[in-house]
Amino acid sequence: MSITKTKFGNMPDGREVFSYTLDNGKSLKAEILNYGGIIRSLYVKDKNGNYKDVVLGLETLSDYLDNPAYFGAAIGRIANRVLKGKFEIDGREYNLEINDGNNSLHGGTHGFSQYIWDVCECGTKDEPELKMSIVSPDGESGYPGNLKITMTYKLTAQNGLVIHYEGVCDQDTVVNMTNHSYFNLNGAGAENIYSLDLQLNCDYFTPNTDECLPNGEILSVKGTPMDFTSAKKMGKDILSDFEQLKKFGGYDHNFAIRGRGMRKCATVSSDITGIKMEVYTNKPGVQLYTGNSIDDKRVCKNGIKYKPHDALCLETQYFPNSTGYSHFESPVLRKGEKYDFTTEYRFV
Repeated sequence: MSITKTKFGNMPDGREVFSYTLDNGKSLKAEILNYGGIIRSLYVKDKNGNYKDVVLGLETLSDYLDNPAYFGAAIGRIANRVLKGKFEIDGREYNLEINDGNNSLHGGTHGFSQYIWDVCECGTKDEPELKMSIVSPDGESGYPGNLKITMTYKLTAQNGLVIHYEGVCDQDTVVNMTNHSYFNLNGAGAENIYSLDLQLNCDYFTPNTDECLPNGEILSVKGTPMDFTSAKKMGKDILSDFEQLKKFGGYDHNFAIRGRGMRKCATVSSDITGIKMEVYTNKPGVQLYTGNSIDDKRVCKNGIKYKPHDALCLETQYFPNSTGYSHFESPVLRKGEKYDFTTEYRFV
């Protein structure tokens, strides 16, 4: 298999962190850290046959230890926000760690993005894989049950990066994992995303409260700047006076994906590089986030300072705060049942 392992740094307690570079031998390479399951770099060949890094990232391990933007990180147990950190299973209330205003965000201060994952190198030369695993103990950040998670990163011969999430718990719990990579198909840090074309297979979105949580409504995108049912430039509406965009400085919204099962939810393309990415998932929703809160004073990978709107995230997920609304698909994982979801970023 084509996997190269190099030391990336040491944790404050001395534990080693490694970088793994997967190469499918065609036109796709991915650099992944065992710290946080972070996708640090993703190299894709552009229209001229040159490799272009298309994800934002940081330079050193110490930088990633302070990663409030969650660049490239694995997110869990629950992606996105949980209102006031509270949820119920069968009438029993659980209280999560509050780490974002009045709410719990991305699993708390010791979510999956802070773990050093156990790694198994496997796969084939053309389709290398990293199997990464952890056990999240009962009570961590307020979550019930001992949860065993395996995350498999695989490069396919068809130039896809597949992330397969599997998990089982010894108690009823909640799980909603995702990956928080920031994509710019013009090249990481090259320029903003306004020239990118985005199409979403989504007819509905969930509008947010002022705290960036769904308010329970599921609204049609038709006739609004939330409509990506046909491809359009990211810059077309992002600076519009539409209240949901003004409130957050851009897109930070969940969209309901058409259909069920493994299907395409998004297509992004760059006229500048000729790179095109399709996103597939079997989750019900996808969060479009346009990096509205990126810190433009921080020096990042390759000495670049990223700015708001320099990338977009497409975080496949259950709807945010889905524990709070009975009409949202539930993220409850019953004792002994298998959590089993997949996302693929395919370059075509």
